[in-house]
Amino acid sequence: MTDAETNGIQATERTFTIVEALNELDGAGVSELARHVDLPKSTVHNHLNTLESAEYVVRRDGEYRTGLKFLQTGEIARNQHKLYQVARSEVDKLADKTGDISGLMTEEHGRGVFIYRGRGPEAARIDTHIGDRIPLHCTALGKVIMAFLPDDRVDAIVERHGLEQLTHNTITDRDRLFEALEEARERKIAFDDEERLNGLRSVAAPILDGTNTVIGAISVAGPTHRMQGERFRTELPDQALGVANIIELNIQHS
Repeated sequence: MTDAETNGIQATERTFTIVEALNELDGAGVSELARHVDLPKSTVHNHLNTLESAEYVVRRDGEYRTGLKFLQTGEIARNQHKLYQVARSEVDKLADKTGDISGLMTEEHGRGVFIYRGRGPEAARIDTHIGDRIPLHCTALGKVIMAFLPDDRVDAIVERHGLEQLTHNTITDRDRLFEALEEARERKIAFDDEERLNGLRSVAAPILDGTNTVIGAISVAGPTHRMQGERFRTELPDQALGVANIIELNIQHS
């Protein structure tokens, strides 16, 4: 690889580092941003100028923020995703039927990505947004996706991202995780018992394509007082499985 190619790759990496830092900081001035990413102010300023010229960053009152052009890019990416195209109406129906939150997730680079969410009339408000990228091991959606991935792929995900503890109930032991994945594979259902957010439980079913490859998952989530007993362990899993099956059929015949 030539010096020019190496420098070009480094510049691209720095650009995305700066964009992600702007999101983490909810906007920042050049000095604060340079400290956060540990780069010279001049380097950060040059990258920001380029991003601003391309309309991916806006500057107001001395602070830079990511611009709405990213919204256009994200919408294009999501609209091109077949799972989103086929499943979103079924996600809304599931939310209406259960009264709670229904979620649609796929996996990219070892992370779970929320690509759609439905809200029923009794849905709780949680800190999950479309496009959020979260660890797979601490949600029902993520675990049921991992359950249908090859073991070596799961090993690679755990090696890369670890098993971060987000609540007292988060699974942080590899052997315990694989036991949970085996149970999810046998039943085609995974549970989240306050493993990512305190006070929230969820159930999820995998969405498989015609070759039995997992392409995503669908879930129902709600506060613990609504997610317990037969409703949590039987009723909602059956509903999630039924909707997942409908989505699978629609994908195969679309």
